[in-house]
Amino acid sequence: MYNPTVARLTYRALLGRRRAAILFVLPGLLLLIAAAVRGFNGADDQIAADVLGGFALATMVPLIGVIAGTGAIGPEIDDGSIVYLLAKPVKRPTIILTKFTVAVAVTMVFSAVPTFLAGMILNGNGQQVAVAYTIAALVASIAYSALFLLLGTVSRHAVVIGLVYALVWEALFGSLIAGARTLSVQQWALAVAEKVSGEGLVTSDVGLPVATVLLAGVTVAATWYAGRKLRALTLAGEE
Repeated sequence: MYNPTVARLTYRALLGRRRAAILFVLPGLLLLIAAAVRGFNGADDQIAADVLGGFALATMVPLIGVIAGTGAIGPEIDDGSIVYLLAKPVKRPTIILTKFTVAVAVTMVFSAVPTFLAGMILNGNGQQVAVAYTIAALVASIAYSALFLLLGTVSRHAVVIGLVYALVWEALFGSLIAGARTLSVQQWALAVAEKVSGEGLVTSDVGLPVATVLLAGVTVAATWYAGRKLRALTLAGEE
């Protein structure tokens, strides 16, 4: 269910000059913030958790997920080049699963790795803060990639919708409205981080069992439905 040719083309599209520049900006900014905070405040576990939770997990990870998830397929649908890929003897679920795998890999590399490095800079992984948020970034990368890949298959405005979800729903509503937090990938990932970190440093409004079910359910459902939409697109093009 993984096609190396599709993967290579997707990596090339995601890591092209313009997208790669955007992908490097947020991790670079996180590392600069971590270095500055450490320089001014020294090693502090709570501050480290606040920085990683407030910027890395709440902002950087979803934004990179938007870039990688929508960019894995959206531009091909928009410019019509997807028809050339669909004309190849490759099963549609294989195309989706390959693009999902690439989106996950890119999101993980550009979010989880800098999150870990920033955590080490901030407090040297005191109270397992760096590891906790790195694991949270990893699991969030999977769910975000599935969601935004689906958006890329169903809408020409996938990037805008993804940004609204990431910046308005999760960052704004999620901080103000308790009910919104339950439907937040960020909160689900925080539930995992809470289990790993020192007591009280990381908190989530969602319990770990529920968060695990929601993370898995959203990932599977979004990937499956993206495959269905791609098959429908194929039929429409053939007709």
